[in-house]
Amino acid sequence: MLPKAAQLLCLTTVRGCLQDLRQVSFRGLRTIELLRAPQSKTTADGAGALMDVVTTTTSSGNGNQTCTTETELLPGETEVREGKAAICFPSANEVFYNPVQEFNRDLTCAVITEYARERLAQRGVRIVVPGEKDRVVVCLSEDNESSETQKTTEQPQKEGENETEKGGDVKEEESFITASVGERCEKGLRVLEGLAASGLRSVRFALEVPGLLNVTANDFSAKAAALIARNVRHNGVAHLVQASQRDASMVMYEARGKKERFDVIDLDPYGSPSSFLDAAVQAVGDGGLLCITCTDMAVMAGNSGETCYSKYGSVSIKARFCHEMALRVILHSLDQRANVYQRYIEPLLSASVDFYIRVFVRVRTGQATVKNSASKQALVYNCVGCGSFHLQRMGKKMSHGKNMKYSAAIGPPVGPSCEHCGQRHQLGGPIWAEPIHDIGFVQKVLSAVSTNPSRFGTSKRIEGMLSMMTEELPDVPLYYALDHLCSTVHCNTPAMLQFRSALLHEGYRVSMSHAHRNALKTDAPPGVLWDLLRCWEKANPVKRERLSETSPAFRILSTEPTLQACFDVREDANPQSRKRHLVRFQENPQANWGPKARAKDSGGISKELDDKRKLCQNKRKNQITDASQLKNFPCKRFRKGTCTHGDKCCYSHETASDEADKME
Repeated sequence: MLPKAAQLLCLTTVRGCLQDLRQVSFRGLRTIELLRAPQSKTTADGAGALMDVVTTTTSSGNGNQTCTTETELLPGETEVREGKAAICFPSANEVFYNPVQEFNRDLTCAVITEYARERLAQRGVRIVVPGEKDRVVVCLSEDNESSETQKTTEQPQKEGENETEKGGDVKEEESFITASVGERCEKGLRVLEGLAASGLRSVRFALEVPGLLNVTANDFSAKAAALIARNVRHNGVAHLVQASQRDASMVMYEARGKKERFDVIDLDPYGSPSSFLDAAVQAVGDGGLLCITCTDMAVMAGNSGETCYSKYGSVSIKARFCHEMALRVILHSLDQRANVYQRYIEPLLSASVDFYIRVFVRVRTGQATVKNSASKQALVYNCVGCGSFHLQRMGKKMSHGKNMKYSAAIGPPVGPSCEHCGQRHQLGGPIWAEPIHDIGFVQKVLSAVSTNPSRFGTSKRIEGMLSMMTEELPDVPLYYALDHLCSTVHCNTPAMLQFRSALLHEGYRVSMSHAHRNALKTDAPPGVLWDLLRCWEKANPVKRERLSETSPAFRILSTEPTLQACFDVREDANPQSRKRHLVRFQENPQANWGPKARAKDSGGISKELDDKRKLCQNKRKNQITDASQLKNFPCKRFRKGTCTHGDKCCYSHETASDEADKME
């Protein structure tokens, strides 16, 4: 570590050299000015900005300056490469970075590229993506007669050719501006990454997404902001990316004016983004793109319903569909906060990935459309016994000619107890009950990725996940899990193709879901599902004498089915993504993968977190082998006096007060 006096001396020397070299002549070309990177604050970990050495400066044909620099690594730093970016990253946990989320960053670059293609076409700008030759529209609809993928190829137009529109008007090619990767486009998109950390995502935007005007990489941490500035210079994208050290909410609140709004806002916080959503829905332009990541899945998946309500205005419940419900919870929260400012959202793509969820929504302005928001939200009634669920819309709308009448919804859709098993219902929501994907937009992203697989390191997984999204039933919220349905009645699990075929034989629609491996998305009512399982149980009988009379399995199997199920496998029961053997669900990418520890200014991991990790390690190695030891553990399912097993139950039903009485 350099003394402060030495740091100031070095800083003065470097500034003097930069002033002397400000005007240079480069091989007879016009005189150009060296791009000076913004000076960052000197931090206690050393003069990081003083180690930068400018090597070359070139000028592109369209007047955009591209700066290529080399940055020496500081002690304890490593160079991390992802996509086309190479960042300097400290080995200590001072700035957050998770390599497992490469899929998140790849998908974001692909989505913003297609969004820029649509958005900039209205401004007369055509983007050029490296490695992209022909546009191929991939159709994975199960209604196709052939099982092969249909492709429609659009040949790229050459320079000098004219476009002929439907009306016969001719528009010259010269009227379009070409935007390439790494170049500054004056009519391009203004992008904000509110929580940039190391700046990797922003640097990748500058190097991989064409049609950008500028990218603001902001972080509240001084060390993160200094690292962002170094990484920007290290990758030579100072003409596109600006480092910022401010509160993300204040940056967005100050950009609420119509002329100051951002075209794209990306928020990827550590944990919940709830504190930034109000500012985000105001700071994005009309028709702008919001990219939101939520990593607090324990809250959104039902472990803490009251916390979920305080953050997102919705109660999460524990159910098999919790991952899709988490997507619909964040969409509900975004739409509700946008409605306050006469705005509404249009989901483009919503993904449940590993330990987090990621949504891409377009925000629009319109007071008349905002009135439809109540009918887009719904409450969820979920049976705690068999898992059957019903949705209750929050509002109702009826069309009267050109006018729309809005009224309160009629409900509830269920009785005091479940009609199938007699158990109680738990109430969750409200959640977003409309489609969570724009299938047309998803197909455009899928087409771009599948025809240019070398662009991203996770292209195979992106193609597999997006393919499953195009196959999902858009108008059917939530899903059932086949293994959970069979576990409820204690029967063997049929093959997925058999059960899907049985639903298709009965005339219902069915699809899978990218959020769960054994998901069944269907418009069939719960009674039909239980009838199919009753028919399956007749061919694969369970031991009824082992079932308790109050259990959901006994109540369900005691009713005779009202239909005769056919489990013969149909051709259309096998989705195209499965036939093509796409990578639909990712295997564990590395050892100990998942959410990383929160970054600390001093680096390392907190003692409390380290102790907790040590406590949880190897907790399954010393398992109980003697059943008599189970009496030391309380029964989590039944209270004292309500257990159907009586004294034969291997667990304890004594409460803490009972044990205290024994001690006395």
